[in-house]
Amino acid sequence: MEAIVQIGGRQYRVKPNQKVVVDRLSAAENEEVVFEQVKALLDDGSLKVGASAVESAQVVGKVLRHFKGGKVVVFKKKRRKGYRVKRGHRQPLSQVEIVSIHA
Repeated sequence: MEAIVQIGGRQYRVKPNQKVVVDRLSAAENEEVVFEQVKALLDDGSLKVGASAVESAQVVGKVLRHFKGGKVVVFKKKRRKGYRVKRGHRQPLSQVEIVSIHA
């Protein structure tokens, strides 16, 4: 069984026991979270697609850890003006293991 689920404004194709890296969730580590924005379900060749979401379908996941992503350097410069700004950014992320998919 597979599902397309919306987590934090992005859509992911997930299977049970799969690990997915998503934007930081508010849940604590080792806590189960339920995602109810299931866009599509694929089960043994049959496909269910909802208008905005499939009714009564949910994906249960477990937050494994919170971490920061890789460093992105933001460098701004205006030539001949002496203007240089160097900033960095690390995106806060969460790793979620998909426990089960309920239709």
